[in-house]
Amino acid sequence: MGIPFSVGEVLEIAQQIERNGARFYRRAAEQAPSARVGETLLELAAMEDRHEQVFAAMAADLSDVERRPPAYDPYDESVQYMRAAAGGHVFDLRTDPVEWLEGSRTMQQVLGRAMELEKDSIVYYLGVRGVMPDDVGRARVDGVIREEMGHLTLLNTMVSMADEEAGA
Repeated sequence: MGIPFSVGEVLEIAQQIERNGARFYRRAAEQAPSARVGETLLELAAMEDRHEQVFAAMAADLSDVERRPPAYDPYDESVQYMRAAAGGHVFDLRTDPVEWLEGSRTMQQVLGRAMELEKDSIVYYLGVRGVMPDDVGRARVDGVIREEMGHLTLLNTMVSMADEEAGA
């Protein structure tokens, strides 16, 4: 039996995921080996900012009923469950993904990590889509999923660029 959660809680987590992604890309851009890679990372950060705005707008459109958890949840177990279900990566809102960038990382490692985070986000958003009422914005969630899939394609291209620039 799953623990119920509200659409509002789902969207709150989605907004945090996008904030984390934008911060990750901005910090990674500071470490980019070339202006071209850095600019692309900043473009990805801007896209994540737009996704956060999409989820914030969806949350603002929710009714009071949709904001409430569907069952009594005095310990906020529903949000804890959603975070734990993701294995403590993107969805562990207590962890700053930028901290992973501290230390010595190659651009290939950074881009590989970014791809993992994008994949985790897509999996989460597919779950969001499943609980999202049609009239709240399922089509907008679909749009974000498509863009996140595009990020994977772009990141894959960037890995090739970074390999070329590193002389691999």
